[in-house]
Amino acid sequence: MKKIELEIVALSHSITQTHSYAVVLGEVNGLRRLPIVIGGFEAQAIAVALEKMHPSRPLTHDLMKNFMNAFTIDLQEIIICDLQEGIFYSKLVCVSEHDTVEIDSRTSDALALAVRFGCPIYTYDNILESAGILMEDPSGKKKQPKEAVATETAASSTDDLRTLTLEELNTLLNEVLDQEDYIRAIAIRDEINSRKRGR
Repeated sequence: MKKIELEIVALSHSITQTHSYAVVLGEVNGLRRLPIVIGGFEAQAIAVALEKMHPSRPLTHDLMKNFMNAFTIDLQEIIICDLQEGIFYSKLVCVSEHDTVEIDSRTSDALALAVRFGCPIYTYDNILESAGILMEDPSGKKKQPKEAVATETAASSTDDLRTLTLEELNTLLNEVLDQEDYIRAIAIRDEINSRKRGR
């Protein structure tokens, strides 16, 4: 399978939920976005590295990087390799002098390490197709709904979404994407796809 390179384009706090964040990955040279809900600690670990902050004591991901460096292990790339029942699965591709090893990882941890090592982030087209959001292109085309956007943690309650029509849900989805409330977008997308599967 061909790998598609991604980059971190945003770290978003939920407007509707406390302690919920989404890291938004964007397709390099493309219009698709892959929002992934993560916890507050993981969001902080990614933000600290993105902002190039240097805490007085190493955070867990800094410790992991220091450990790998001490044993001359390099993080070559991370791959978001699977999506099952709303959970992303990732692997770290680590290279030493004599070996290349793939290590299973939570996606949020893999991203926190990728930022620290400056290594590329990849996924596969089928994951972007099923969990991505197509953003507006320069010609002004509307965002197109895709499959359900997956999460690492539970999405918000969808009770209020069940009362809306499919057309209202699609309109609401575009509105929350414009506000960059990716957490709410995930819940709306899940409701839309649940209804489409029910047909």
